[in-house]
Amino acid sequence: MKTMEPFRTTEKRVAVIGGGTGSFTLLSALKERTTQIAAIVNMVDDGGSTGVLRDELGVLPAGDIRQCMVALSDSPKLRELFNYRFEDGTFAGHAFGNIFLAALEKSCGSFAEAVEMAGEVLRINGTVIPATLDDARLVMEWLDPPVTLEGQLLISAQEYKYDPRQARLTLRPGASANPAAVAAIDQADMVVIAPGGLYTSLGPLLVIDGIGEALMRTNAKVVYVCNLVTKHGQTTGLTVVDHAGEIERFGGGKYLDVVLYNHQAPSGRLVDRYHDEGAYLVAVDPLKVRNRQDYQMIGGDFLGEMASPHSASEKLPVVRSLIRHNPQAVAQALMQLV
Repeated sequence: MKTMEPFRTTEKRVAVIGGGTGSFTLLSALKERTTQIAAIVNMVDDGGSTGVLRDELGVLPAGDIRQCMVALSDSPKLRELFNYRFEDGTFAGHAFGNIFLAALEKSCGSFAEAVEMAGEVLRINGTVIPATLDDARLVMEWLDPPVTLEGQLLISAQEYKYDPRQARLTLRPGASANPAAVAAIDQADMVVIAPGGLYTSLGPLLVIDGIGEALMRTNAKVVYVCNLVTKHGQTTGLTVVDHAGEIERFGGGKYLDVVLYNHQAPSGRLVDRYHDEGAYLVAVDPLKVRNRQDYQMIGGDFLGEMASPHSASEKLPVVRSLIRHNPQAVAQALMQLV
């Protein structure tokens, strides 16, 4: 298995860190601009179809991996197949791609090999890389007062009673970075930290042993695409600078070069939809911006359309935001940077 060559050398090389819908939408747009993409994917998902398969079969979480592979696939029919969710029967709520990856992992005995084989089936442009190959669960804990939450699904569903910026994120047991993920960060021209759950998607990836060190070591331009909106009870009141500060805290150092943030005002209809979801646009605090010297901040018109929930996904417990970036606008801004 060719784990140390995530890129060829003919185009600009972009490593995208994240998982879930944030990475999916961004990868879908970036693949139109370069084929040299390595998607480094969060590996602590334990909700929905992924969580059920993980608990019942002992396989590694496939949901975010599947979404990233589908985003990079050139086959519309296969993308549709891998995202298909069974409506009825024993498999109700399960995505076909999750079951397919579980079967591959069981048959070949290696999740990394299963991902590589599935990528060949889907004919993906680029590489999808699990951030770690260790089986670990997310833990969030406050020391004073002592509070511990375990599991991504539980942590995602909580309204935190205490400031999450005072909480420690770890993986249990400890996890080491996939060497292929480190190689992708080392070899990239640009590393993009995609929008996503601050404490349930990005944080769990950035705290993996070896990821933060690679981000501080790389010669690539490291760009964070800040979330559009806050999450009720978790990031309420956090500004763009606050979000970026947490991203660097998770990785253990100063490594951001650029932060892209939205400065577009939504329509009244969208504002109402956001508020129905308990979400508010992430604010830009001028005082915090003036006091920050470490990275460049670039605003843009990055608001996209509201997404629609998938009816079948509601059969299994899963938390998904319906608020999305405009992926083409973000991808264009990123490629201008690199």
